[in-house]
Amino acid sequence: MNCITKNIPNSVTCLNLLCGITAIIFASTPFDYTDALPHWQWSMIFIALASVADFADGFLARLLGAYSDLGKQLDSLSDNVSFGVAPSLLLFFILKAYPGYPDWAPWVALTIPVCGVLRLAKFNIDSRQSVDFIGMPIPANAIFWIGYCAMIAPSIEIMATGTPGVTLSPWSDALSNPFIIVPVIVVEALMMISPLRMFSLKFKSYGLKENALRYILLVSTLALLIIFGLPGLTVTIILYVLLSLCYRKA
Repeated sequence: MNCITKNIPNSVTCLNLLCGITAIIFASTPFDYTDALPHWQWSMIFIALASVADFADGFLARLLGAYSDLGKQLDSLSDNVSFGVAPSLLLFFILKAYPGYPDWAPWVALTIPVCGVLRLAKFNIDSRQSVDFIGMPIPANAIFWIGYCAMIAPSIEIMATGTPGVTLSPWSDALSNPFIIVPVIVVEALMMISPLRMFSLKFKSYGLKENALRYILLVSTLALLIIFGLPGLTVTIILYVLLSLCYRKA
């Protein structure tokens, strides 16, 4: 295998990393605008692009037979930036912009990349996770927080920019309440290093019986996105956890 072919997957992994870094830059000013979109939305877009690159590097590695220990470690390092650090800082800066919000609460979001890197380190040395996962995979963490931030960011943006006569919606107010969101952050972060066995979305065949949970999740995700938009992603991950509980019993 020539040097260029061998490094194609690693190059795509670096694109994952670059998208994650760009997402962090946009997250730092969540309510500024570029090309008519708030930066919190741009941050989500680049996290999504990172997930595409994350899928593509694995696909290319299998297609080209270009597996390497370097690629495995590079993939994990990039994933923690794009799916651990980026969503946690997006959440951090959105909450920091909330007028009158307790100063301590946004800092709890930093537990997310800490648990994320622990999860990835365990994954790299655990041979039991070749077929399914033990603990929530870190891309699912990013999906959860994209949906959650999409629920709270619009109302907090209105508050932060000082639109007169407008307050947080009761729904957003509840979800951003520190006594609700802090436990959610801690539980969701700990899910990544939990012993829960969770099924992979990789299809070895397309039969209904052996892939029933995967098809349920995929169809439900589409329906939730159609009904709720991006906030439906948070419900998708909750459903993923519940279906995984069924998978463990199977």
